[in-house]
Amino acid sequence: MPGSEPLPAPEKARTGRDLQRYSVDGERLLAGCIPIRTVSAGDGIEGVEVLLVSSRGGKGLVFPKGGWETDEDVESAAARETVEEAGVRGRLEAPMLGRFRYMGKPDKMHTAPVKCIIHMFVMHVAEELDVWPEMAQRQRFWLSVEEACTKCRHPWMREALQMWLEQRGWSARQHCSSLEAQTNGVPVAS
Repeated sequence: MPGSEPLPAPEKARTGRDLQRYSVDGERLLAGCIPIRTVSAGDGIEGVEVLLVSSRGGKGLVFPKGGWETDEDVESAAARETVEEAGVRGRLEAPMLGRFRYMGKPDKMHTAPVKCIIHMFVMHVAEELDVWPEMAQRQRFWLSVEEACTKCRHPWMREALQMWLEQRGWSARQHCSSLEAQTNGVPVAS
C-alpha cells in the first residue's frame, strides 16, 4: 500500500537561526512535545510512560523542543524537533496542549537571556528510531508519570505535564506532588 512505508530518519538536525520565528514582541517561538506511550502495566495513568531526553549540556532531563522556523507550521516544527532530539515519531494530540513562557539562555545573537514561548503538544509515540540526528548528544529515558514530574529540568515542563494530566481527568497533584507554585514557566493564554 503506498504511503505505508516508514519515512527515513533524518540524517542531521537543522541548525542556525536564519529561519527562526519571533513574536511581534521579539520573543523566540519554539515548538515541542511531551512524548508518551501506553504500556500494559496498568490502566489510566499507571499505563502511561513519558519520554524525557538528556539536555545537550548534560544538566538534567527535558522534553524535546526547539526553534519553530518560518518554512513550517507549528505541528511540523514540534514533530521535527521531537525526531531530531528524541528519535521518536507519532501522532500529535489535537488541540495543542498549550503555550508556555520561559527565559532561554543567551545565544550568539543575544547577550542576555532570551524570552521564549514554547508551543507544546502531546505525541503518542508510534515509532522509536534506532538512529536519529542528536543520538550522540542525548539519551532517551522512558519514565512513569511520577518520575517524569520529578525529573523534568524546568518547572514549565512539569507544569505542561500537569496540564495534560488535568485535561485527562487524572489527579496531577497526586501524581506530581513536586509541583508547587514556584515556577518560571507561565502558561500563555490561548
